[in-house]
Amino acid sequence: MRRRLINSTLAVVLVVIAVFGLSLVIVETRTIENSAQESVSSDAVRLVSIVDSRLLGGEGVTPRVLREQIEPGRYAVIRMPDHRTVEIGKRPTGSVISAEEPGEQGEAVRVEASRSTVSREIGRTMLIILAVALLAVLAAVALAVRQAHRLSAPLTDLAETAERLGSGDPRPRHRRYGVPELDRVADVLDASAERIARMLTAERRLAADASHQLRTPLTALSMRLEEITLTDDPETVKEEATIALGQVERLTDVVQRLLTNSRDPRSGSAVAFDLDEVVKQQIEEWRPASRSEGRAIVRSGKKGLRAVGTPGAVAQVLATLIENSLMHGDGTVALRTRVTGNQAVVEVSDEGPGVSPDLGARVFERTVSGRNSTGLGLAVARDLAEADGGRLELLQQHPPVFALFLSREAEDPTPS
Repeated sequence: MRRRLINSTLAVVLVVIAVFGLSLVIVETRTIENSAQESVSSDAVRLVSIVDSRLLGGEGVTPRVLREQIEPGRYAVIRMPDHRTVEIGKRPTGSVISAEEPGEQGEAVRVEASRSTVSREIGRTMLIILAVALLAVLAAVALAVRQAHRLSAPLTDLAETAERLGSGDPRPRHRRYGVPELDRVADVLDASAERIARMLTAERRLAADASHQLRTPLTALSMRLEEITLTDDPETVKEEATIALGQVERLTDVVQRLLTNSRDPRSGSAVAFDLDEVVKQQIEEWRPASRSEGRAIVRSGKKGLRAVGTPGAVAQVLATLIENSLMHGDGTVALRTRVTGNQAVVEVSDEGPGVSPDLGARVFERTVSGRNSTGLGLAVARDLAEADGGRLELLQQHPPVFALFLSREAEDPTPS
């Protein structure tokens, strides 16, 4: 492209120089020739006037008297009325420029000049025009190179940006070039890069969240299936299978919820549900794990609460809080339900050391963890709670008390 821009610019400049240069040469040539002809004619008129004056005064007409009246290097011949001829200077050879004037006393004056003088003047003029044209070509080359670099460099840069986008590097470059068309292309590429970056971030976040959130349900499901394989009691098999099916349904709900949040975090599927049932189900699922560690899970507080939210998401939030208590805490894990205003609250606490002061304000941030864990659990739990209009808070650091706030189902004001 750079070569094409240079060649096209030079072609335009050369055409302009050729047209105007040729016209200028023709005009200057005619001007020089006309000027030379006028000069010769002026010498002839001047000689005729002097000869007339001397003839009227009875004075002699000699070459010595008239030599200073014409330009040096020119030739003049005067034919007198008595047929005598007076010559001034040396007659030029080759092509000449001549002018002849008749006098009032019957004489005739003819002045001649060599055309070589005019040719030399025309040659000098053409050299000057050629030098100016050469300077114009050099200036055009410099301008074409600069303009080509100005246009081709941004295009190369934009091509590299597009290639980086295709290779998975979505960082926008935010470069502008002072050319409106190129700047519009750069705006589109930067906007595309930002959209791709957001999409990649959402996909990676979804993968991390799904990996973390599915790990615990799959582990619990595996434990149930192992218990089924180790027992021959049909009632036990039926009970464990029923629980396993419930876990599969909640697992499906969690996956659907994660996918929904990744597309639009504001789109909720909240419904009114029995909060006691979700709390009871989580205690039953986590009791085997707590017993294996010599710990207990207890429940207290107000019962018969109905909240608004997604049961699977609420179950997953509680599972995350219970898992954190079993992993990072100590002693009994306590779930307490209560009411505050128009909200139902589920508090999860344990008897461990709690959350360190330096992590208290950042405990819900991604990748923040007090131990060797991913730090995603509480962040994802908070997102799940907020997706249904609830919120997850750390009420107390020592001992730790986490609270899940959910909207309560509106009571029917109509009296029964």
